[in-house]
Amino acid sequence: MTTVTDIDARGMRHCETTALGVLLRHQGLDLSEPMLFGLGTGLSFLYWDGKTMAFPFLGGRVKPFDLTRNLAGRLGLDLLVQETTSPRKAWGHVTAALDAGRPVGLQLDSYHLDYFRPKVHFGGHVVALYGYDDHRAYLVDTDQQGGAVSVSLDGLARARAARGPMTARHRSFTLTAPLDLPDPRGQIVPAITACADAFLDPPIANLGHRGVEKAGRLVPTWLQRTDHPERDLPQAAVLMEKAGTGGALFRNLYRDFLAECTELLDSHHLRTGHTLYTEAAGLWTYAATLIARAGETGDQQCLTQVGSILGDIARIEREAMRALSRLGGTARPAWPSRGSDPIPLRRTS
Repeated sequence: MTTVTDIDARGMRHCETTALGVLLRHQGLDLSEPMLFGLGTGLSFLYWDGKTMAFPFLGGRVKPFDLTRNLAGRLGLDLLVQETTSPRKAWGHVTAALDAGRPVGLQLDSYHLDYFRPKVHFGGHVVALYGYDDHRAYLVDTDQQGGAVSVSLDGLARARAARGPMTARHRSFTLTAPLDLPDPRGQIVPAITACADAFLDPPIANLGHRGVEKAGRLVPTWLQRTDHPERDLPQAAVLMEKAGTGGALFRNLYRDFLAECTELLDSHHLRTGHTLYTEAAGLWTYAATLIARAGETGDQQCLTQVGSILGDIARIEREAMRALSRLGGTARPAWPSRGSDPIPLRRTS
């Protein structure tokens, strides 16, 4: 059996930030999950529907693996990504890193992981791999999936080889933090303003604040969009609240990120953004509750109310992002006047 030592197998709320946390803590860098998500410019919105889709999808974050690329770029981390169509070469990439004492991130389809519940195809799932033997691989997944778990090697191979929406070609990756790592606090403002700019000026109407507005117009039609509302609407609500989003379609994570930032930076714009995202997060959770109720009862009024709530959310998040986009050049460090360093980012070794 090969197992990487000194692994902090801590499952968090979201899969990609969970895997990033494992890899970075092994490098001696400990960041909170909201800080990982925020520095990775993770927040977004997508209303996705199509002729081949059984039901629309509401997404609350950037595309799978964009968060990892963003975070590595902002923190000056060496990100080594390997992809191949060959299962044999793909396993060789992984075992070489593990045998050298390094945990590995994997992007795969969660459907084939034998511990994973519920059984749904999602090709953008990310886990951290830290060991293997002749029969099983040892992973860290989200807290709700068990944290430190194991999967059969056959199941892992199927998950990595899966093809479909958001899948990658046996993608694996490692992260290396330089000894002279720049102070991550210097990247907070660029990460926030980049997120705000993308949200305020999306390239298509399905994204950002325009996507939320579009969802407000289309969600009220969902009872007519499906032959199985009792199945599809509650499932959509679960995906918003419990499917690794941290609740409120990732807005809870971003709210908590902004709260941490208010301890580090003195800015009226930042405090405004945090206040507004606190309000938006509560409304997203209420919208998910009404969507589930509409599916269970067939009550059209629930979806009509959701449409109105999403209109309010679009306005609130637009105001929040406008405030946050003004951070550049106005935010002042808060820590010198506090007598101690409150930063939630620290080298552990």
